[in-house]
Amino acid sequence: MTFLTRFSLKNAAAVFVCSFLLMFLGLYSFSSLKVDLLPNIEFPQLSIEVVYPGASPQDVNEEVTAKLEEKLKSLDGLKQMQSSSYEGMAVMNLEFPFRTDMEKMERQVESLIDKAGLPDNVQTEVNRFSFGSIPVFNISLFAKNGTDLQTLLETEVIPELNKIDGVNSVSIGGDSERLIRITVDRKKAAQAGLNLSEIKNQINEKVLAFPAGTLQTDTWQIPVRVEEKLNTIHELKNLKLVPTAVPMAANGLQRVASVKLGDIATIEEVNEQSEFTRYNLKPSLSMAVTKKQDANTIEVADQVIKVLNSYKHQFDYSIGFDSSAGIKQSVESLVREGLLGALFASLAVLLFLRNVRATVIAIVSIPLSLLVSAIFLNRMDITLNVMTLGGMAVAVGRVVDDSIVVIENIFRRVRREKTGMSDDLVEQSTKEIVKAIVSSTITTVVVFLPLGLVGGITGEFFLPFALTITFALLASLLVAVTVVPILAKFSFRRVPPEEKEGALQRLYGRIIEWALNHKAIVFVLSVVLLVGSLTLVPKLGFTFLPNEEQKTLVASIELPASTSVAKTNDVSLEMEKMFLKRSDVESVTAAVGSRDFRTGLKRPNQASYYILLKDSADTAKTVAVFEKEMRRIANQLAPGAKVGVQEMSSGGPPTNNNVNIDLYSNDLEALQTAAKQVETYLKQRDDVKDVTNNLTEKQKQVIVAIDPEKAAAYGVSGMQLLGAVADATKPVDVGTLKLGGKDEQVELSYDETLGSIDELKELPIVTRNGVIPLSAVAEVKEADVYTSIQKLDGKVFARVSAQIVGDNIQKVTNDISKHVNDLKIPSDVTVKTGGGSDETVQTFRELGVAMAAAIGLVYLTMLITFGKVRVPLIILSSLLFVPIGSLFALYVADEPLSISVMIGLLMLIGIVTTNAIVLVDRIGQNREQKRMTVRSAIIEAGKTRLRPILMTAFATVTALIPLALTNEAGTLISKGLAITVIGGLTSSTLLTLVFIPAMYEAFFFRTAKREPMAK
Repeated sequence: MTFLTRFSLKNAAAVFVCSFLLMFLGLYSFSSLKVDLLPNIEFPQLSIEVVYPGASPQDVNEEVTAKLEEKLKSLDGLKQMQSSSYEGMAVMNLEFPFRTDMEKMERQVESLIDKAGLPDNVQTEVNRFSFGSIPVFNISLFAKNGTDLQTLLETEVIPELNKIDGVNSVSIGGDSERLIRITVDRKKAAQAGLNLSEIKNQINEKVLAFPAGTLQTDTWQIPVRVEEKLNTIHELKNLKLVPTAVPMAANGLQRVASVKLGDIATIEEVNEQSEFTRYNLKPSLSMAVTKKQDANTIEVADQVIKVLNSYKHQFDYSIGFDSSAGIKQSVESLVREGLLGALFASLAVLLFLRNVRATVIAIVSIPLSLLVSAIFLNRMDITLNVMTLGGMAVAVGRVVDDSIVVIENIFRRVRREKTGMSDDLVEQSTKEIVKAIVSSTITTVVVFLPLGLVGGITGEFFLPFALTITFALLASLLVAVTVVPILAKFSFRRVPPEEKEGALQRLYGRIIEWALNHKAIVFVLSVVLLVGSLTLVPKLGFTFLPNEEQKTLVASIELPASTSVAKTNDVSLEMEKMFLKRSDVESVTAAVGSRDFRTGLKRPNQASYYILLKDSADTAKTVAVFEKEMRRIANQLAPGAKVGVQEMSSGGPPTNNNVNIDLYSNDLEALQTAAKQVETYLKQRDDVKDVTNNLTEKQKQVIVAIDPEKAAAYGVSGMQLLGAVADATKPVDVGTLKLGGKDEQVELSYDETLGSIDELKELPIVTRNGVIPLSAVAEVKEADVYTSIQKLDGKVFARVSAQIVGDNIQKVTNDISKHVNDLKIPSDVTVKTGGGSDETVQTFRELGVAMAAAIGLVYLTMLITFGKVRVPLIILSSLLFVPIGSLFALYVADEPLSISVMIGLLMLIGIVTTNAIVLVDRIGQNREQKRMTVRSAIIEAGKTRLRPILMTAFATVTALIPLALTNEAGTLISKGLAITVIGGLTSSTLLTLVFIPAMYEAFFFRTAKREPMAK
């Protein structure tokens, strides 16, 4: 790359102009980057939602889920298929390997659904999931000055929000449904020979508009349209209803020709509320906003707030959950740590060079390299997130290394030469070091290539991190051989002559001589230190990613399945009061009877809460208190209710700090017993929390079993009986009618609801032989049934899960597995223990392979660079000392082994070899160009390269110190990595300065033996 230096020195003005243009383009690109918390990764998962109105969980399972499973299991690459069958709907989740073409897979799934032979009235929807689809806001809104808030939101605010570029959906909770309710007098309707279904049909028959052909004239063809409408509630009341079948008078009923709807029913406008939302006990409407997958979260959030503020004279709002706030905090903290790192690296360079101009030149690569990397990130549509910012923060110390080595060599040569500054001197000084910096930079870059061997979310998640560092390092190399020599040329015209050999150099020279004379001691001590450090591994713990404490809690209560929303609301109010009594609680957002986010079903028996804690709160202690208090209130007011409270997931990569106990059996009774046993056992352990059981409790259900012979004798069909029972037990949806110029939802119901099984048995059924009770043609009985059926890969299962409190997930998982197998679980239940430990071990194994591949690539790179087999082996021997410092630093910092630590070790493969390359390259130059003996070449190279080696290592270490010391949210991924690199680089640098000279002479012992000893 010497030609670049030569070109730059001859065209300094052009290089400076290009540099400024790159800086401006970099600043523009950096400001244009979309800001998000996480890389925008699309999970290779498809979710299928199937709606089957009126079907029981058993019917849904048999008629829908089982048929789909049979078809979908043939999909190529399908890793896992999980299904849940509920009343009236099913949800299926399909998981595929990463890098699967999900558009193609989605088309295949839709095609297989069409061929599955599902019932005609089934509706299906296929969806994909990514980090980008996570909600941005949950906002509570309060009306001001008598504003009709619901109408305002529906007609103005939501349409305005939907205009924002990047908003995907806006949903409202806690709103009331306005409808026209027709309450039919059951007795009068029976006397008139009518039921709700017949009334509905006759109302709909009065609302028609159909083309009826054309009227042909001599010159025109005029379309004919037949219409009949109900335009007002008054017309609806006067609608004449004609019974379709009138019973014989002998059965005690009068023959009625027709009757007005208003004579047998009350018609009124009502507002029905099926869910309640509150903020700090104050009734509100809640608004959830999601963004499009590739939208800028910060921009979307700011635009949403801007729209809401424009209506502040009509309503107030409070934010219960705001993902953009966490993103801003993470971005700010990472930017701050990066800037502090740059400052520390600059001070480190100044400390060694003791020349302000040289320091400024050396650190010019920091802004230039990072801004150039921003250009590439912007072109590749990569967001500014914790991984890209973490990559920049980590790269700050490394990007200055090449410039340090170049400027130090030029600075040293200028001070030594008596001819003064010249283009030739700068060019020769750069040429002298260029092989070392190119090979060291390339080796640092190539270690990231094997990340492609790491499958799953880990590889996808760390890819932006690796790309950021790669772009920054390549840019820093270009700066070091172009911009730095030019700046040196103009800055070092007047520099003092080189001082005599310093005390540190003289001391190091004596250390090298001792090491060369006592190689065996050096090698033995090195191995002892390495083995000693490995004994720390069992004490560190083993986790995927360290747990990061969240200040937002998610709590829920689930009452027995048949509980009304009014009862759930009463219990919820007590829960909310309890939450708000705590001094460490900032706010509580409650949703009672709202839709389940996963299934889309409304759950009148459930309430959920967002609990925002103050920054000073002890999250773990608060969770424990809330769990205890929630259980106490539930036992008092709603025995049998399930409660849960846990930290809100950050939405990042899975921590894998969980354990799953999967139980399989076709006997649901045995499965429930076994799941309850495992759940009880896990709740007794102190090292797990947030225990959940996906197998729902039974609920009572009334079954009407039709006797076909009796039904045939009375001339009634199953559909007639179904309609009669449905009319008596639930409202009938008439549909939408245009009344008074407005679209109105119309609902039919009886004035009296059935209150017992006995009343249902006596339900009158109109037949051709007269009126009979339902019990005459059907057996009406009560049964306990499951509210859902869960299956994994086509097999019925129950999953009991828990989050592991400590960091050693493998140890806890193994212990739980052992004790679960000792439980007296029913013999026909199969148990399988898994969870995050399995995935973590697999990922660590893949990273181990990646590290081995990285070492191979580094060796190959250096073999090409140096052209000798032995030299790369000498350089790679410096890696032996990485674990010594890394493991010790992790032990002191109480940081467990994690994926971020493994990525740090992967980085160290590239970084640590840099020092050895700089030293070994100088030894080679001494031997080839100056014809020095092996020992003389080693000692001279050590003294000459001591300063740049210490400078580069010290700059990298000090730049990472702010990251290592931070406790800010969103930086834990970078924290473990920073501690690993600091420890590993420190130990390897200090030991490399002693070990590499000894190793070099050992590798060339025959040559050294023939040569005279250095003096």
